Amino acid sequence: MERPKKPAAIPVSPIQPTPQVSISDDNSRVTATLPTGQRVEILLYGATVISWKSANGRENLFLSDKAILDGSKPVRGGVPLVFPVFGPPKPDHPTGKLPQHGFARSSRWEYLGKSSSESSTLPNSKGDASVKLDFGLSHSMIDSSKWDYSFNLTYSVTLSQDNLGTSLVVRNTGSSNYDFQVLFHTYLAVDDITQTTISGLEEAAFIDKTQRAKQVEPANKAISITAETDRVYTLASEKPLTVAEQGEPRYEITRDMLSDVVVWNPWVEKAKSMADFGPEDGYTKMVCVEAGSVSAWNTLEAGDTWEGGQRLKTL
Repeated sequence: MERPKKPAAIPVSPIQPTPQVSISDDNSRVTATLPTGQRVEILLYGATVISWKSANGRENLFLSDKAILDGSKPVRGGVPLVFPVFGPPKPDHPTGKLPQHGFARSSRWEYLGKSSSESSTLPNSKGDASVKLDFGLSHSMIDSSKWDYSFNLTYSVTLSQDNLGTSLVVRNTGSSNYDFQVLFHTYLAVDDITQTTISGLEEAAFIDKTQRAKQVEPANKAISITAETDRVYTLASEKPLTVAEQGEPRYEITRDMLSDVVVWNPWVEKAKSMADFGPEDGYTKMVCVEAGSVSAWNTLEAGDTWEGGQRLKTL
């Protein structure tokens, strides 16, 4: 017998694609890919981001073709993480026994897991918009004879459709205060350094490390790279920086709790002097624009937490 009123069919939402995360067979790296094609790859040694590709396959980070990826030395390229000291440490400082740029980039980190943003329910949604990968490093995982403070680091790499975020949480889990510096040593890929400019630093004074740390007044113009460049800018605001090629913006960099920006390019002779830098003309294909807090020491009191990060956006 026919029912006069049939119950309405329950609508079934289509299954949306989700980000895919994989760990290499040798447990040395983690790769995440969005349903829309964007991809990031992180080496567990140093928790170093070694590749960030847009949906069309374009690589946004420079990685030296001579970079050592077997965990025997820090990676030349990508986004090495500098902590707890920037540059060569001073012998009379508590970081004095550490290697240049500290231990974070030369320690093996633990992969803690992933989380994804919620999918859109719109019919034309292409699935989850982002994925966050977390990595951890703690006092028990390093040689404490060189820096004997209790800490816990959580490093997060967030891949979205048009940007890559990196953030670091530093927790002082001990009973003693300590000082630290931090920097995201980002190697951006460019097509031609001679056609590349960096804007957003026009009104900032800087320390020129190619001139014995000379203090230089603001240039009031966009930065062009025409020689070896190694500068530390300190900014009063966190306004975005823009990297342009042939006048067309390619990247935007925003910072959170990071008052300094290092701009670095080795140019011809410096590039030749580095055994792990290649190809020979690789300096024309990269520029380092590094968000950090390095012009002074950050003091973290016992039990306290510090957090900072950056977002790299393709334009």
